[in-house]
Amino acid sequence: MKPGNLSSSDSQNLPQPCFQPTSLSDAELLSKLLYSGKPQTKSRRLAEKLLQNFGGLRGLQVASRLSTDEREGLDDKAAVLIRLAHELVHRQLKQSLQRGISLTSPAMTMEYLQTVLRDRNREIFTCLFLDTRHRVIATENLFQGSIDGACVYPRVVAERALRLSAAAVIVAHNHPSGVSEPSLADQAITRRLKDALLLLEIRLLDHFVVGDGPPVSMASRGML
Repeated sequence: MKPGNLSSSDSQNLPQPCFQPTSLSDAELLSKLLYSGKPQTKSRRLAEKLLQNFGGLRGLQVASRLSTDEREGLDDKAAVLIRLAHELVHRQLKQSLQRGISLTSPAMTMEYLQTVLRDRNREIFTCLFLDTRHRVIATENLFQGSIDGACVYPRVVAERALRLSAAAVIVAHNHPSGVSEPSLADQAITRRLKDALLLLEIRLLDHFVVGDGPPVSMASRGML
């Protein structure tokens, strides 16, 4: 077998170019990603066992970042493949929000924020800086805190928005606890951010809180 080529047994287990991945179950998808060189029945059983042991695909993604001793049953090769798959999704979504892209779809924005922030073990405060047509100028993580809080300085956000010539800003942060309900502190900092940006004639369009479920839009809650 030449370097880079697949054996006939390997190629038989790989999906064909015309296949529809959306039709696969979680176990089938995982088996094709991790165990393409094994018999189909065996690879399916191995994938099902992983999903059961780690509580599904999200649990596997979280476990893949742990040390070998902390993720018994998930070997190093499988952990690396899972992290690579997650990074591919992350980068695809980030490119969807690259400079010049207009944010016409709130769903796209929320999907990106979930991928970037949901499973972080510290609070991260992210800013999306937009022009007058709501096209993305830059996406930056400005603050990082502990498991239960992060210090956010409105002046820093305002200065960065001014330097980038932003006309509007969307901010977001995660709750490592998984509870996406905005806290009183979240509401207070949102008001301070809005006031600081308004002094520069920059609009705060929304503040998303990311937890286990769908991100919560504070604008839709009437908190802006």
